[in-house]
Amino acid sequence: MTRGLLWLPLLAVFIGLAWAGWNEYQKLEVYRGWAEQFDRAKFDIYAVLGQKGDDLTWGKPTRKGILNLQTLDRQQIESIHLLVDRQAANLETPPAKARRVAIAVRLLNVEKPIEIPFTDLDLAVQWGKFLEQWWRSQKRDAPSDTPP
Repeated sequence: MTRGLLWLPLLAVFIGLAWAGWNEYQKLEVYRGWAEQFDRAKFDIYAVLGQKGDDLTWGKPTRKGILNLQTLDRQQIESIHLLVDRQAANLETPPAKARRVAIAVRLLNVEKPIEIPFTDLDLAVQWGKFLEQWWRSQKRDAPSDTPP
């Protein structure tokens, strides 16, 4: 009887891990359907991010769906930065390690930047470089106000 009781906590841990795995699987399935509409998309436990044309959309993944969806047009963007441990970092020479990583998107006429969290520094750097190029290409394509 005592041996059976010793296995009970292990069974509880196994059930908890199985539930956590099922929960993550459900999130991934929701993300898969959501990401089909975008040219480029990313998923991690903190946030989903998708880009299609001039629109950038992000939100929080759950097994019920994507929550707090927000979308902006790239013409609204003033700047894009990589944040590592709440400090701005260079996309070309990021630090080797980080506890907290995000892409900060500062909008025109808005004081506080939007932070899109990432779990992986390398993925954040790749997305930061892509978003910088995507945003700057719009600035080059915009018609000039000054005549030639």
